[in-house]
Amino acid sequence: MIKSMTGYGKGVAELSTGRLTLEIRTLNGKSCDINIKSSLLPKDKELEVRKTLADALQRGTVEVLLTFEPKAGAQARQIDAALVENYFRQVHAIGCKVGIAMPKEEYLEAILRFPDIFEGAKQETVPEGEWPAVEAALSEALSQLDAFRSREGAALYADVTSRVATILSLYDEVEAFEPERLRSVRERILKAAEDLRVKLDPERFEQEMIFYLEKLDINEEKVRLRQHCKYFLDTIDGEPCPGKKLGFIIQEMGREINTTGSKANHAGIQKLVVRMKDELEKIREQSMNIL
Repeated sequence: MIKSMTGYGKGVAELSTGRLTLEIRTLNGKSCDINIKSSLLPKDKELEVRKTLADALQRGTVEVLLTFEPKAGAQARQIDAALVENYFRQVHAIGCKVGIAMPKEEYLEAILRFPDIFEGAKQETVPEGEWPAVEAALSEALSQLDAFRSREGAALYADVTSRVATILSLYDEVEAFEPERLRSVRERILKAAEDLRVKLDPERFEQEMIFYLEKLDINEEKVRLRQHCKYFLDTIDGEPCPGKKLGFIIQEMGREINTTGSKANHAGIQKLVVRMKDELEKIREQSMNIL
């Protein structure tokens, strides 16, 4: 079954200092374009992660986000005592110099409001010893993402295959207009000759009419379109990642439909061609998201 290039997955790693959450979002793309948004990932592990993602996802625009939530104990901020003492001496000296006398407690209370005296607990990168937990989170995120892509792929499959069936059904309706179309062309030419009072040689007229109708014949287009539709269905059923190939097949299907329209010379067939083009455009849009 085919898969979509759109997906989402999340994994969580419980580290000694807190919780690391790894999220992966994917959209459609011509190649595998990976964007990792985090400084938590060690540089020596980034290439390994990129390779794992590329091997698993194959194609699409990939966004990876890592966020860290420290534990309560690790999250508590420590006061930089040396910095507080330095500030206290400076503030007290300035107060004495300008003639402001304040209790030491008030100096200390004011200094404790300075934001830079606290040393926050910040996770820079994942420690080497805890990397297996991150790998497990990555594996879980990829597993969820794959399941998401499979569900989306099932919906895409149902949509595009039903539209291919609609195109084939519409072409069956084109065949119903064939006798009327050829008869109409013949009558129109005879009427034009009659209006111009041109005397036609019956034998020569039949030869020219055969030659003219051969130019309007759409049997080849009908056969090729059916072959392309079958190839489309065989490809989507038989290949795990058929997205790119389906795009080429759609181009060939469009070529046969357009040629049918140019040869139609009949209002009813033209309407059917427009409907086929509409269905094919929707197939094209959907196939751009097929892996």
